[in-house]
Amino acid sequence: MAQTHGRRRGLLGSFGFQVLAAMVIGLALGLAARNLGTEEGQQGYALSETLKLAGSTFVQLLRVLVPPLVFTAIVASIANLRELQNAAALVWRTLMWFAITALIAVSIGIALGLILQPGVNTSVAVAAAEASNTQGSWMDFLKGLVPSNMLGLSASTKIADGGATTSLSFNVLQIVVISLVTGIAALRCGAAAEPFLAFNASALAIVRKILWWVIRLTPIGTVGLLGNAVAHYGWDALAQLGAFAAAVYIGLGLVLLVVYPALLALNGLNPVKFYLAAWPAIQLGFVSRSSIGTLPVTQTVTETGLGVPRAYAAFAVPLGATTKMDGCAAIYPAIAAIFVAQFYGVPLAFTDYLLIVFVSVIGSAATAGLTGAIVMLTLTLSTLGLPLEGVGLLLAIDPILDMGRTATNVAGQALIPTLVARRQGILDQAVYDSAGVEPVIEDQPAA
Repeated sequence: MAQTHGRRRGLLGSFGFQVLAAMVIGLALGLAARNLGTEEGQQGYALSETLKLAGSTFVQLLRVLVPPLVFTAIVASIANLRELQNAAALVWRTLMWFAITALIAVSIGIALGLILQPGVNTSVAVAAAEASNTQGSWMDFLKGLVPSNMLGLSASTKIADGGATTSLSFNVLQIVVISLVTGIAALRCGAAAEPFLAFNASALAIVRKILWWVIRLTPIGTVGLLGNAVAHYGWDALAQLGAFAAAVYIGLGLVLLVVYPALLALNGLNPVKFYLAAWPAIQLGFVSRSSIGTLPVTQTVTETGLGVPRAYAAFAVPLGATTKMDGCAAIYPAIAAIFVAQFYGVPLAFTDYLLIVFVSVIGSAATAGLTGAIVMLTLTLSTLGLPLEGVGLLLAIDPILDMGRTATNVAGQALIPTLVARRQGILDQAVYDSAGVEPVIEDQPAA
């Protein structure tokens, strides 16, 4: 098993302080670039492009580690689960808590949509309505569970200005399926698979070491990501959709700052210490707007900061990064669906609200590997029979909302493994209680 320990540092040397300082610097640079102008030829163009390059490079470094990390970690976790007598209980309790927290989140979203009525209190023009090019469906979700190749990769080609560019992307849910099948098959093969499992453990140690090097670049990435978001998106569009944006962020705040702390307290855990440990992942999710890009950091803080055993965290966190999305798949689609219904004057019956709950609790995995919130929203609207053109009404402020949604997603992805580990008696309480001690990873092959 990988060993972890903490060490105390001065305030300036604290990783958390460095990230917080980076957010302040990024905000300041982003505002400066926006005031100077971000179009080519304007004074702020070079600064905005530099911020964009720094942020996108950092996210790309994280993303490139996701496939090998997910595969090796899940295979190793399955091998390690042999040592746990309650492996089946861990899996089912994880799925159960995914559903419980999603149910709470979507209920909050529906309540806020009905109370604040964002679709009525809006000044957005009907001309802004436009059907999204990206749409989700139950059939796409089911087909997406079946890997198209052993690497979980897909290629897409775009033709523009007389040229064609081909890019590769990965579907994390497919990688999870491949990893689970491979790990189970290795166990069934017995002694013949021991060399493979040993190689996988060594590969995992190498990937984690590289991961930690990348994580140390988080302050630089934060400056670029937050600065670029402020420079290019700003807050101008919030005026027209103020009630909708307020409803979404109130809902996110209730889940993040009320529901999650209450669940921690009910399970005998100090909420403050949870957020101190999970802060690097939460803030990275906020600025990067990517649960998948944040996955390596989320898994690291879950293990080394919250005390969740690596064998279990390596299974639960990647699974959560593809299916546990209280922000994108519960609060947001609930409020957005009610907004669209109110905007177009379509009355919703009690059964429609039940459908919203069903889609949020069961269908969140349909967002895996795609543009999460848009896919989930179109899936919800199509299930309710609401106009898909309503998506276009909300796209203007989607980047601003996506920051809060992703931060909530990431917090939930770290929360559930912590709760389950606590309830199953496998949480390292000493690690969890070590508030103010920065976790340090010593990457070694998993036992």
